[in-house]
Amino acid sequence: MPLTMNRDVFITCAVTGSGGTQDRSPHVPRSPEQIAESAIAAAKAGAAVVHCHVRDPETGAPSRDVGLFREVTERIRAADTDVVLNLTAGMGGDITFGNTENPLPLNEMGTDMAGATERVAHVAECRPEICTLDCGTMNFAEADYVMTNTPGMLTEMGRMMTELGVKPEIEAFDTGHLWYAKQLVKDGVLDSPALVQLCMGVPWGAPDDLNTFMAMVNNVPDDWTFSAFGLGRNQMPYVAASVLAGGHVRVGLEDNLMLDKGVLAENWQLVERARQIIERMGAKVMGPEAVREKLGLTKRAPV
Repeated sequence: MPLTMNRDVFITCAVTGSGGTQDRSPHVPRSPEQIAESAIAAAKAGAAVVHCHVRDPETGAPSRDVGLFREVTERIRAADTDVVLNLTAGMGGDITFGNTENPLPLNEMGTDMAGATERVAHVAECRPEICTLDCGTMNFAEADYVMTNTPGMLTEMGRMMTELGVKPEIEAFDTGHLWYAKQLVKDGVLDSPALVQLCMGVPWGAPDDLNTFMAMVNNVPDDWTFSAFGLGRNQMPYVAASVLAGGHVRVGLEDNLMLDKGVLAENWQLVERARQIIERMGAKVMGPEAVREKLGLTKRAPV
């Protein structure tokens, strides 16, 4: 298909993530205060959306603590800088098996399985404008770890999100995830038009070559909104690629720690670099109000 460049682009900043990056860069925020401050700085640099996980403030380990999510949410909402809040709902589906000869019992240190209500508890509490829905099960880089999202679990979580009035952002790590997302819309679980994040180069999902990327793009319905990111050194090339393909962009320390070779980045610097790329391509960077209008979102005031 011919490319149709996007002329009005929003930037999402994925602020901290849940990967083991907390000891690889001093700029990866841990505490709710640090996460909120980094999100606000990213918004000032041009991010219309901030995507937030939470971490244990002491260890930096990923967490599903509702109180931590609530503190991050309230700090961001109370700031003078406006931004669309996107909270993860990807936690609570981790299975780590035993070794290949004895896969059961599970490795309890790496397994975190929760029911649908528990996985969405912080969304119900904080009511962000957007929350993520990882739309499939996938092997990650670790040998015995599986990110588990069954059709039944996704149906229930998606229905809860829709009923809460929070827009799901479908996280698609492969073409099959888009296939199932379209089924969720067909079944009335998710509203249409949907919002999709194309996740490129995450082992072992869709590789980040351009042929695969365009296969992903071509599987997104024309009336849906999509954004995309690439990991590591390909983060900024995917800013350009997604805009050229008609999409929006995501950058941030969840996906990439480096600004340049040997130079550790801060979130606002990655947003600033993405903004420069977008504007030099002749496109405009959208603000949060324009994103709300485009996606049908309602801003919520601090509690």
